[in-house]
Amino acid sequence: MYKKIEELKTQIKLNSNGTEKMFKTNLADFEGFNPKVRLYSLIHLKPGEEVEYHEHTGESETFFFLSGKGVYNDNGTNVDIVSGMVTLTPSGHGHSVKNTGNEMLAFIALIVVE
Repeated sequence: MYKKIEELKTQIKLNSNGTEKMFKTNLADFEGFNPKVRLYSLIHLKPGEEVEYHEHTGESETFFFLSGKGVYNDNGTNVDIVSGMVTLTPSGHGHSVKNTGNEMLAFIALIVVE
C-alpha cells in the first residue's frame, strides 16, 4: 500500500483565539493499520504555538524532530530542540513542545497503546 502525502488526511488545529495553531497529517491513513498505533502523524506547529503539557497513561509517545526550533518539556525538564532529536514519553510521564523559532516546527509523533 502507498499514498502520496497530499492524499493523506490533514487536520487543522486551532488555538483559543480561533487562529491556526498546527497542521496534523495522519501518516497511518490506511485501512487495517496496526490498532496499537493510536497516532502516527506529521505535525507542523506554527511559530509561538505549543502542544500543551499533558501526561500519557497506558500508552507512550515518541517525537522525531525534522526541522525548526523549539523547547521540549520532558516531564518538567526543558530541552532545546535540534533537528534529528528523538524523544520518548512513557506511560505515567508528561511532556509538551513549544515552537520558539520563526518557521514551522516539523516533527513526527507516534503514540503506541500498551
